[in-house]
Formats: sequence, C-alpha cells, structure tokens
Amino acid sequence: NFVTGIITMLDIKAVRQDPQGISEALATRGFVFNVEHFTTLDARRRQADIDSQSLLAERKSASKKIGVLVGEGMSVDDAKAEVSETLKKIATQVEALTEQAKQAQSELEELLLGAPNIPGKDVPTGVSEADNLEVLRWGEPKTFEFQVRDHVALGERLQQLDGETAGKITGARFTVMYGGLARLHRALIQFMLDLHTQEHGYSEVYVPYIVNRESLIGTGQLPKFEEDLFKLSGDQGLYLSPTAEVPVTNIARDRIFEDAELGDSGLRFACHTPCFRSEAGSYGRDTRGMIRQHQFEKVELVRLVRALQSDEALEQLTGHAETVLQRLDLPYRKVVLCTGDLGFSATKTYDLEVWLPAQETYREISSCSSCGDYQARRMQARWRNPATGKPELMHTVNGSGLAVGRTLVAIMENYQRADGSISIPPILQPYMGGVNELGA
Repeated sequence: NFVTGIITMLDIKAVRQDPQGISEALATRGFVFNVEHFTTLDARRRQADIDSQSLLAERKSASKKIGVLVGEGMSVDDAKAEVSETLKKIATQVEALTEQAKQAQSELEELLLGAPNIPGKDVPTGVSEADNLEVLRWGEPKTFEFQVRDHVALGERLQQLDGETAGKITGARFTVMYGGLARLHRALIQFMLDLHTQEHGYSEVYVPYIVNRESLIGTGQLPKFEEDLFKLSGDQGLYLSPTAEVPVTNIARDRIFEDAELGDSGLRFACHTPCFRSEAGSYGRDTRGMIRQHQFEKVELVRLVRALQSDEALEQLTGHAETVLQRLDLPYRKVVLCTGDLGFSATKTYDLEVWLPAQETYREISSCSSCGDYQARRMQARWRNPATGKPELMHTVNGSGLAVGRTLVAIMENYQRADGSISIPPILQPYMGGVNELGA
C-alpha cells in the first residue's frame, strides 16, 4: 500500500459516508465545504491505492516467473534478464504512482485540516454573537453613587498600571504593573490554582511556553490561524503558546492511556501560563487597557475523558470556572455560543461574561468548550477500552478558569470606591498578606 492513512480533525469515514450532510452542518458555521473537491481528491487517493495493489501483484507474478524459467532449464542469469524489463517498467510505474498518491493525500489533508469541527446537535443555529443564547445570570450589577472610572483610570490614579512604559519597553498592547496591583494579579493566579486543585480535583501541571507546529496542528490553531500567532525566528517551527490549551492537551498526543489511568472521570489538568497572541484579526478593538493584550495570563483547565463523559465534563468544567467568579462576588452571565460564533475546534462552547461597570456591559472572561474527538483524532490521543481491548479516541474539554488580566480588570471596576481606591475581595485577602485595599 503506497498511500498512508490521513489523520484529520474531522472523521474522514463520516465525511465519506455523508459529505453533503457534513457540508450542511459546517454551513451553519459560515464555512463552505467543497463536497465535489473532497470527492475528487478522495477518489484519486483511493484509485492510487487500488493501482498500487495491482502493481504489487504484477511484480510478485513477474518475480515468480524467474523460478518457472529456471525450472524449465534456463540459467538464473538468463531468467532474470528475461523479466528484468517487466520489473523495471513496474518500478517506474510504482514510483510515479507513489508521487501521485502523495500529492492527492497532501491536497486532501490540506482540505480537511482547514475544516472546523461539526457543531453539536444542541448548539443554537446563528451567524454571530448576537445569536448566542443566554442561559444564566448570577449576581446583580452594583449601583454606584459616583461616576465610575474604568480600570485604566483607576490603575493610573494608583500609579500602579503603566501602559506608556510598557509601550517603550515593547510596544502597544503590553502592560507594566507595580506594587499592590502586581501582587493582586499574582494573588488571583494562586487563588485560582488552589481552588481548582484543592476543591475541583485538578492536577497542577507546568508546561513549556514555546510549542512546535505539530502541537498547534493537534489542537487546531494551525494551519488556519497562523497570523494570530507569534512565530519564533529560525527554521525550527516554534511558536509562543497562544493558550495553555495547546501544550496541556498535547500531553496526550500519540499516547494510549489504560482505562485505570483515567480513573472514574478522566484526567484533569490545571495550568497557569502566559499566553501570546498577535490579535491580527482585532485591529482597533479594545486598544485601551488590559482587555485585549498581546501578552496575558490564564489559569487553564483541561479535561481528557472517555467519549460518554464529555458532555458531563463540559458542564462540570464550566461550573468550576463559574465558582471563581462566585467566590469573587463578580456578577456574570453564561451564554451558549451559536454555530456561527463557535471556536474552530469546538463542538459546543459556554462563554462566561463578567460585568464591567465602566462599559456597562458583560465582557467575555472565559470560554469553556467541548471539542469531542476532533483534537484527539489529530493528536492520536487514545484510551484502551477494557470491554473491547481496543484503543478509542478520547474527548477533550478545555476552558479558562479564568483569564487573569480580565479578572483583575473586573475586580478593579466592581470594587472601586469614590476616592479611586479599590477594596480587595475577602477571598483574596489571605493571598495579599491581609491587605484589604489598594489605596488611592
């Protein structure tokens, strides 16, 4: 067989069985899947496989003829010479066929790698964030008896938030924090990690901040979103990690976990990392302050579970992220993203949006997604089903628990006082050495 198998993010068997159905499902995401192109490429690839098998049989038959000729009295050298032209012709055909097969495979893989995940059946159909479905509100936005300041004005008044110096050091969309504000940022990280590891059963993990191309392909950032990444110079194919989802999920790449390793509810990882994004598609948006930065920090939650557990895992993980907001007493709402607003690898996503008084609106602070077996198929992340003894694809679930910078922004704005000082949420005061405010 001269055609190697293709590992894609979509199940190629499902695409072959119902390409039109797949195309219609992806159309709800605003993605055009070219059925005719897929069918043509797949047919070329299959024909190359059939032809290769025919050539192998022909070569085997020609090789056997040498023995027949020798048995009939011909010398070995003469017998080899008799069939040599046939074998050379077959070899030439095999070489050409192998190249054709590689080309068809490359084009098919490119097509499938560019296709997003199939939306879940319970995901609302829509074209933009306006069609997202709100499912919950928690907490009441506070009424202030004074003119509220945004986080930039508050931070500058405290002389603890400095975008100008960050611009001098690096450029736009970076921030320097000083003193109590820097400590509050660190306190949030520690609080989130403690909550998720001590109460929610996650195992803390430390991972590289630089990832290779294979890892980014595995979780779906490449090849489609290369312009959103910071690529390192040189020919090593390395990038700054855009989210801990990438290195943490890739822990399972090219592995088969035994059932006992997964326990009752799969693997749970919590990880704090900086994240680096070029924000290529958001030019001019949220240029003020810390809402949309090139460098920011998250505590990421990742679940690796059996297929039948993924729905429950998504609900649990989202609830764990919500607990952070509840303990901080920050008003928020939960929405289910519609098909047109889903992330590339997700089959279903809940967004948590925190209330920001200065903007008088809810802003995203966490996206919690189930990717089904989409990422696992690309990564070949599997577990061995003891009932069959055979490996099966895992399901991956991930979410921010939470984005640290946006949580800091929410605390600054929701806990501000008339004089510009900021009170510290009680749950964070032990992490601040007992400090209960950032003074004006």
